[in-house]
Amino acid sequence: MPDLPSAYQSYSGTYDDFNIEFYDLKEFGSSEEGWNNHERILFCVPLRDAAAHLPMFFENMKNLTYPHNLIDIAFLISDTSDSTIKDLKLYMKEIQSSKDTSQHFGRINIYEKDFGQIIGQSFSDRHGFQAQGPRRKLMAIARNWLSSTALRPDHSWVYWRDADVETVPATVIEDLMHHNKDVIVPNIWRPLPDWLGYEQPYDLNSWQESEGGIELADKLDEDAVIVEGYPEYATWRTHLAYLRDPYGDPEVEMELDGIGGVSILAKGGVFKSGAMFPAFSYLKHAETEGFGKLCKTMNFSVIGLPHYTIWHIYEPSSDDLKHMKWMAEEEKNKVERARIQKFYDRIWTKAFEETSEEWELLKFNVFKNTDLKRHIDIDWSEVDEY
Repeated sequence: MPDLPSAYQSYSGTYDDFNIEFYDLKEFGSSEEGWNNHERILFCVPLRDAAAHLPMFFENMKNLTYPHNLIDIAFLISDTSDSTIKDLKLYMKEIQSSKDTSQHFGRINIYEKDFGQIIGQSFSDRHGFQAQGPRRKLMAIARNWLSSTALRPDHSWVYWRDADVETVPATVIEDLMHHNKDVIVPNIWRPLPDWLGYEQPYDLNSWQESEGGIELADKLDEDAVIVEGYPEYATWRTHLAYLRDPYGDPEVEMELDGIGGVSILAKGGVFKSGAMFPAFSYLKHAETEGFGKLCKTMNFSVIGLPHYTIWHIYEPSSDDLKHMKWMAEEEKNKVERARIQKFYDRIWTKAFEETSEEWELLKFNVFKNTDLKRHIDIDWSEVDEY
């Protein structure tokens, strides 16, 4: 290696003459007002058969108020059979070629890699209890692959977001960032049809550890993975989702041990220090819940916001679909019953005419020459008695 001129010794950037890059990592720290300090964010988005969600996802992306030029996006497309790749390229081209340059994002990388995911994408497939352990481990591998491939030295923050988030504040990055925590997540709920109760907690993977959870972990095999929110694993933990007050202070913080993966903001230093999503049983947890446990072990702060909510889409379960089919059939039957009733009402009206007026006239004619007030006595004495 040639001796570098002294002018290059403190240079933070590319040594063009020598094809060497130098980064002083002190210059890429994380602060509570990263948008004012030009702090770059790596925006990580795992995608699988997500074509139907991309229009909604990119509408939310366009609305982000964090400076777009400071947001680098990394997509990982895996085990996909729909048009996700083609559609994604079209959406990114549209945004990056917009005449409004404030819409342009920074570096954009699209990675494609399959991980052998064989579990279906329906709500019931993804959330069935039996699928959770293997599914979480594969998802952890995918997340680690994406973060280790896309993370650069100049990334001060890493933001993970699912594509199927329906409603999210445009200021979500700033809202999470200004808490200045190592790892922070919002509350995740989802809307429901009125016949299911209008709304419901969605992500039960953000929680505080409990004695019951610790005792359960001690009883399980070393390769077991506890998945929260299932009766098979009763942990009696305090869930972030159930503490939500629609009128509560969105700034209220809650310490967590496990976290969900719908929306995670972490300082870049967390991943640069070696934190990752366990693709194995770490303290009997894997993926994002294992990530929360690992971060606590590494003395990073892990925080949730119980009253700051973003909304996941509603995806009907198998039972919901059955009920919806029954409701559709009932509605069809209701329409048919109304049609038949209307027919019978019409027939009844035509077939049976009103006769009360005719009877009154007939009765008058029959009795008009009869003195109805005359008293008549009848002698029954000659009638035989039986």
